Amino acid sequence: MQYGKYSFKCCFENDAILPPYKGSTFRGIFGHALKKVVCALKRQECKDCLLKERCIYTLVFETNHAIKVPDGLRISAPPNPFVIEPPLSNGTIYKKGASFDFNLLLFGKINNSLAYFIYAFDQIGSTGIGKRTGENSGVFSLKEVKSNESIIYSDKDRSLVKTEESEEIILNNQAGNNDSTLRIKLVLETPLRLKFENHLKADLPFHVLVRTMLRRISSLFAFYDGGEPPLDYSGLVDRAKTIRIAEQNLSWFDWKRYSNRQDQKMLMGGITGSIIYEGRISEYLPLIEFCEKVHIGKQTTFGLGKIKIEN
Repeated sequence: MQYGKYSFKCCFENDAILPPYKGSTFRGIFGHALKKVVCALKRQECKDCLLKERCIYTLVFETNHAIKVPDGLRISAPPNPFVIEPPLSNGTIYKKGASFDFNLLLFGKINNSLAYFIYAFDQIGSTGIGKRTGENSGVFSLKEVKSNESIIYSDKDRSLVKTEESEEIILNNQAGNNDSTLRIKLVLETPLRLKFENHLKADLPFHVLVRTMLRRISSLFAFYDGGEPPLDYSGLVDRAKTIRIAEQNLSWFDWKRYSNRQDQKMLMGGITGSIIYEGRISEYLPLIEFCEKVHIGKQTTFGLGKIKIEN
């Protein structure tokens, strides 16, 4: 699957106040900025627009209108082809001149439209983000964008370097030696929001984690790489039920965001902390390593569901 991780380096031009979790702030304003940049029929509803299957905005934000779900596919709706990874810091006060960095992940051919994303974030900087301090929100300048440690955009020349920014990531579905018992520590770097049997989960049995990872992997490959990978889905879930929790330090983190679409504040809680699993885990390591790059669970576009194996 085509995959790009782009690091944005920004600098505030005035004082700014941001919420402790910043993913919703950027995701919301990003949608407005991108639509303003690319929308050709300004007054047309996306679902009725003749250009919806070619428009970058609908392909990114209104995927259910732009991408058809093939018959027989177990996935009900296409996943969004992006994730915004906000800073992990809980700091809320930023002084003039302070840096503000974040990552943008893109999946599939939407990587070829990177220039529109960069321009949209540049426009966000001039508009400002966060609460107003005085007359303005936090105005910032986009200094540079990096991919694989190489600068592909700089405010000095304001041009995009034409390089192979994205890469191909694969899922190694060849099971290794699964006879030995292993212990792994999984850290939830951002809140993990998931449902099991139609209920939000506040704990994380290994089989629930595996179901969540398989759902994420199958949906991304189905829509952005030509088809679901040939995995033993039911077998993986069944064997995952034998993996036990050796230790856990999980808690529920609640945060609020304002939904313009629903015109109300919404609670967006998720699990945070760490958990240690023990058992025959080897065959699941490729799944975890892949999902470390793409996030899992619900509302991944906000940066939720960022996981990491910690040694």
